Amino acid sequence: MYTTWGARMRKTAVLGLSLTLMGSALAACSSGSDTSAEKRVLRIGFIYSSPDSEQYLRQQYTDSYELMHPELDIQIVSAMNYDDQRFQEQTDPSKPVTQPDPYDKLKELLNGTNPVDVVVLDSGTTYLKRLVQDNMLKQLDPIIQEKEFDIEDYVPTVIDGIKEAGDNAIYALTPTFNSSALYYNKKIFADAGVEVPKDGMMWDDVFASAKRLAKGEGNKRIFGLQMNRWGGDAFNDMQQYYLPALQMKVFDDKGEKMSVTGPQWEKVFNTFVPLYKDKIIPSGQDLYDTGTTDGKQAWNPYQGDLFINGRVGMMVAGYEYITELTRAKEQNAKNSKVPSVDWGVVMMPQHTENPGYGSSINLSALMGINAKAANPDDAWEFIAFNNSKEWAKLKSRSTYELIARKSMLKPRDGQDYNVEAFYTLKPVPPTNLDMEKLSREKPGIYEAQYMGTQAIQQVIEGKMNVQQALKDWETKGNEALKRTNDGASGDGVVRPLG
Repeated sequence: MYTTWGARMRKTAVLGLSLTLMGSALAACSSGSDTSAEKRVLRIGFIYSSPDSEQYLRQQYTDSYELMHPELDIQIVSAMNYDDQRFQEQTDPSKPVTQPDPYDKLKELLNGTNPVDVVVLDSGTTYLKRLVQDNMLKQLDPIIQEKEFDIEDYVPTVIDGIKEAGDNAIYALTPTFNSSALYYNKKIFADAGVEVPKDGMMWDDVFASAKRLAKGEGNKRIFGLQMNRWGGDAFNDMQQYYLPALQMKVFDDKGEKMSVTGPQWEKVFNTFVPLYKDKIIPSGQDLYDTGTTDGKQAWNPYQGDLFINGRVGMMVAGYEYITELTRAKEQNAKNSKVPSVDWGVVMMPQHTENPGYGSSINLSALMGINAKAANPDDAWEFIAFNNSKEWAKLKSRSTYELIARKSMLKPRDGQDYNVEAFYTLKPVPPTNLDMEKLSREKPGIYEAQYMGTQAIQQVIEGKMNVQQALKDWETKGNEALKRTNDGASGDGVVRPLG
């Protein structure tokens, strides 16, 4: 899942900001409100929660609205309780703990005797697409038109992703999203006499520029491209940002047979192997080179960050990286020993086979109305509030998430950078809606996927050619899939694809 719990906790600062929005409303509510009147109930459903996390969910999504609407009793409910999994005893060490199907639990939340009015999905568009296909959400287009709710202000990344999941209709709205882009070092490009990147570039163009930038040896080497700020593993790097838009599969939809041989996989390996073999892209070892020759490690608060240290021409990273780049520049002005970089940013490279899509885009808080909602009117007002321009103005101060409204998306702190790079491309649509279920029922299945790490490394080290490595991966992967399908659990770790 793209949005980790640690990232979510950073959002709690938004609650304090919201006080400016609701001050006058609270004053009005405190005088003359009839507290004896029966409150209307608005039930908000989440996929995951626990007693410990409910306070966070209220701070993030409901407290401000509830304070402004004392006539409402907002109830937080969840499809899955973290504690139920945390305290589940594993009675048979040879078998994985049985996990309930989150989507089945989500459907119970919407179809039960006391269904939720609003559902909040924080795991991208996969569940949204499934709920739409199962006719479990209310289409919002008629309400948007009736209420004259402004969606023209939404960035293409968000509205296009929502419509693609809803068969060109809107079934949910999100106030925030996460996205990555291609950062570049202006000085390295100028020194090499290479034109700086621009929006709309294809991956092949980026690789060509990277090869022209790379130079030097040892701890003075300048690398052309880094696929991941904390990367260095060829397979993980390419599957995070390069493979998703190609919608390539490691195994079939049933998890029974490998799908890693053939021209398409050969092309990917033949593209990436030279980039790592020729050190156009740094290895994991390169990331932690001290840059010294006397064995003493120099003080550097950005040890391991080759981009900030001026040793990488281009790097793929998320929106939150701007915070680190800004901090480095500020501290460099106080202490010249702190490295800093003159940078720019453009949108993610695209594939000529599938243009218009960018990897690692997540719509982080999709809010939809249950088709069986008991209180659909308040449900819409709640969604409209959380997606309003006023609320977006407050959320725009976040340093970790992007705001879905263009009018509120501006460079931070008076800086001048290409913020459009983060919101022009569409998120890659889910290709297999049952993959989560497959990985849960067969937790060892990703053993077969991650054998790709060894396969490409064998080629980089010259121990196999591409065809041999892919064939070896296919053979060993099929053996792993057979073990999994026969009941073995592999390492028991459930890992997401891409």
